[in-house]
Amino acid sequence: QVQLVESGGGLVQPGGSLRLSCAASGSIFSINAMGWYRQAPGKERDPVATFIGGKITRYAESVKGRFTISRDGAKNTVYLQMNSLKPEDTAVYYCNANIRTLFSNGASDYWGQGTQVTVSS
Repeated sequence: QVQLVESGGGLVQPGGSLRLSCAASGSIFSINAMGWYRQAPGKERDPVATFIGGKITRYAESVKGRFTISRDGAKNTVYLQMNSLKPEDTAVYYCNANIRTLFSNGASDYWGQGTQVTVSS
C-alpha cells in the first residue's frame, strides 16, 4: 500500500557531502512523521533526523550542524543534506515514515530498503 524509495547514497571522502532523497507513494492519507535512521555494522538502528507533523525537526546530537533535513510536501519527499561527513557517519541509511493510509483509521511505520553511505579516503 505504501512504498518508500530512497536514493543518493554512495562513497565520499571525509569532509565531503551527499544528499539523500526518500519519496513516499501509494495510498497515503496523511504523513505524521518522516525522516532518516542509520545502522552501522554491529550496531542498532538509530534516528538521525526527522520531520514531525511536517514542521518540527529533530536531529541526533552527532549530526547537528552538519546534516539538514528538508521536505517537499507536495511530493511526499524528504531530503537529507549531509555535509562535513566523517568516517563514523558510514552506515546504511533508512527512510522511515509514520503514515495513515486511505484504508485505515490508524497510522503505521514504513521503511525504505536502505542506502549505503560510506565515508572513507
